Amino acid sequence: MSKPDLRIVSCPTCKKSVPWSEKSAFRPFCSERCKLIDLGEWAEGRRSIPGKSVVTDEKHNEFTEELD
Repeated sequence: MSKPDLRIVSCPTCKKSVPWSEKSAFRPFCSERCKLIDLGEWAEGRRSIPGKSVVTDEKHNEFTEELD
C-alpha cells in the first residue's frame, strides 16, 4: 500500500510552508505565534468576510442597550 501524497500549504500569516498532517499542531499555521497574530487581526477588525451585514445598526444598538 502506498502512502498518500503529503499536502503542503502556506501559513496564512507568514507564508512559510506547512505540511498538512496531524504532526502540524497549528495547521494551517506554522506556529502558535502565527495563529495568535491571525486571531488578533480578526478581533481588531482588520480581517472580515465580505458581504452584507446581517445585523443592522439599530439592532446592534438595541442589543448593546440591553447589556447596560
